[in-house]
Amino acid sequence: MDSQKTFSPHVLIFPLPLQGPVNGMLKLAELLCLADFHVTFLNTDHVQHCLLRHTNIQCRFIRYPKFRFRAIGDGLSEVHPRSGDLFMELVDGMEVVTYPLFTEMIGIPLIYFDTLSPCDNLDAKITCVPGMEGFLRRRDLPSFCRSSDLTDPIIKLVLNEDQELPKAQGVIIHTFEELEGTLLSHMRSLCPNLYAIGPLHTHHKVRLGSSKAIFSNSLWEEDKSCLAWLDAQPLNSVIFVSIGSLAVMTKDQLLEFWYGLFDSGKLFLWVRRPGSIAGDCTESMIPVEPLEGTRKRGCIVGWAPREEVLANPAIGGFLTHSGWNSTLESIVAGVPMIRWPYFVDQQVNSRFVGEVWKLGLDMKDTCDKVIVDVPSRSCTI
Repeated sequence: MDSQKTFSPHVLIFPLPLQGPVNGMLKLAELLCLADFHVTFLNTDHVQHCLLRHTNIQCRFIRYPKFRFRAIGDGLSEVHPRSGDLFMELVDGMEVVTYPLFTEMIGIPLIYFDTLSPCDNLDAKITCVPGMEGFLRRRDLPSFCRSSDLTDPIIKLVLNEDQELPKAQGVIIHTFEELEGTLLSHMRSLCPNLYAIGPLHTHHKVRLGSSKAIFSNSLWEEDKSCLAWLDAQPLNSVIFVSIGSLAVMTKDQLLEFWYGLFDSGKLFLWVRRPGSIAGDCTESMIPVEPLEGTRKRGCIVGWAPREEVLANPAIGGFLTHSGWNSTLESIVAGVPMIRWPYFVDQQVNSRFVGEVWKLGLDMKDTCDKVIVDVPSRSCTI
C-alpha cells in the first residue's frame, strides 16, 4: 500500500533590516523550525555579515535541516550608516532592490508580522483611536503623525504600508493578551486573523528547554564584561541605560544624561552604541566631574546582552528609548522603566508604560539632567 507523503509548510521570513525586527524574527524562525516548518530566512548582505561576525548563528541553526539563510543587497554600500536620520535611505535602497523580486509572488499567502508595539497643542487628547481615548495625547503619537505635509517621505511610507496590509492573510503581533487584550479586541474587529504571540523571548527559552540560556541575535559585538561588573554590585542598585540600535543623541543630550546619572549618586551601566552620538564627542570634550563619577560608579560599554542584563538582580531600573523588544523584556524581568522615546511606536509605548501600565516614568520631549537624576534615585535602592 502506498504511503502518503506529508509535506511541511515552507515559510519565507524577510525582516526589516534592523536590530529589533531581525532579533524578533529569528526567534520566530526557530519556533517554526521546532514545529517542523521549512524556513528560509532572507537578510540583507549587511545584516548577514553582522550576524556572522558577532554571533554563533550558523552553529545554532545548523541543527535544523529545514532551515536556510539567504541574503540580498540593500542598495547601500557596506560603510553607509544605517541608523538615526538615515533610516529612510535604507528604506529607499531596499525598495529599489526588493520590488522586482516580490512583484511576481502571486498566490503565495502573505503574513504580516509587526515587531513594533500594536499600539499644535501637543497635550490635546486624541479621541479617535478606540481603546486609547482617555489618555493618548498628540505628543504621544509618532512625530510623522503630527505633520500636515502629506509629501513627507515617512508619511508616504506609512500610507503605502497601510494600503498593502489588507493583502495579508493574517497579522502576527509581538504582544500578549494579558497586556493589551482590550486593544487587540479592537484590532480584531478590523483584522480577524490577528495573532498575539509574545513575549517571543520567553516562548523561545521555554521551547528550547532552558530558562537560563540566552542566544545572541546581535548585529554588534556584545561586551559581556559588564555582566561580571553587575555580579559585583548590590541587589537593585544599578540603573541600566540604553537607547537601542537606531536612536541618536546630540552632545548636549549626552551631557544631560551623564550629569543626571552623576548627580543621582547611583551606580549605572551605560550602553553607548557606536554611532549613537551625533557629531564629534571625544573624552577630552567631557567635563571632569562626570568622567570621575563614571570611574567610581559606572560601567560604559559599546553594546551589551540586554536580556541577560535585565535579568541580573543588580538592575534596579532601565532608562530606555522605549523600543518594543526592550519594553517587553523589561516587563518580563520586572524592571521599572524611565522612558526617553526616539521615534515611531516608541512615543506610544512610553505613554502606555507610564500612564496605563504604571510600570515607569515618561520623559518624552525632555532631556534634562534633573529628569534623569530624580527617577534614577527612585528606581534603585
